[in-house]
Amino acid sequence: MELILEPWHWFVLGIALILSELMLPAFAALWFGIGAILVGVLLWLFPSMGQTAQIITWIILSVLATVFWFKYIKPLSIDKTKAGLSREATIGQVGMVIQNNLEHDQIKVRFPMPVLGSDEWNCRTQSYVQVGDRVRVIDILGNDLVVQAHTTNYENEKVSK
Repeated sequence: MELILEPWHWFVLGIALILSELMLPAFAALWFGIGAILVGVLLWLFPSMGQTAQIITWIILSVLATVFWFKYIKPLSIDKTKAGLSREATIGQVGMVIQNNLEHDQIKVRFPMPVLGSDEWNCRTQSYVQVGDRVRVIDILGNDLVVQAHTTNYENEKVSK
């Protein structure tokens, strides 16, 4: 008795592989499941496809799906924020004052990259700063960032001359 693969066999295999991903920590069965479903679609469109061609197509599509994921999709999901980083990673971040004269002598600072999950913070400052000035985080007190006016090396050299 010879096994003849029908499109529904590939659909069932694909769904089983995708569902097995729920129990497997490797994140690899998903791509083989997608490959199997695609072979099922191709077999439905081209019923004269031989068994060897089906299996080779499944392997190629599975490898292509895996490569596509790791090369193009996964890099897009990398977290580029500073959320969850330690105190030492937060201190030294530079942002720009976007509002001053808030309650309790605070200022609002926008950072180019989110710091501790937010790109805008109400901060305490140790010196007077104006809107548009750059400030650097020097400390964290409770839920507030403490900042001071940020000077670049160029500005320091200009002042010392």
